[in-house]
Amino acid sequence: MNKLIARVVQIESMDGLTIVNFDFFGTTLCMMSLDLSADVQAGVQVRLSAKSTHIAIAKDFSGLVSYSNMFEAKIVSVENGQLLSRVHLSVKGVPFESLITLNSSKRMNLQANDDVTLFIKASELSIKEVL
Repeated sequence: MNKLIARVVQIESMDGLTIVNFDFFGTTLCMMSLDLSADVQAGVQVRLSAKSTHIAIAKDFSGLVSYSNMFEAKIVSVENGQLLSRVHLSVKGVPFESLITLNSSKRMNLQANDDVTLFIKASELSIKEVL
């Protein structure tokens, strides 16, 4: 499970859907929620989480994509198994992990020290706790 500390910047709600924006080291993150705790308010710090299987990676990415959360990342290491690859990444010194298929890892020729773009859908980011 990927965990990161961020500050709530803005909360917008309509018809039971809430969009929360966070500041993560100067990068804006976005989360969709159907059930937001009342203690989540603008200005508070939270611990966010995203499953490793929900972290997508692009190499040599250019263009537009519907993912709300994008980071420039560096691959720290790649562990190739029989079916899956565990990719350890660093974003502004914060560790992340992505679990992708071995075929994708090989096709992209992912290696330590590669610069990549990391993606997390707004619906896959969640608040683990209010700090």
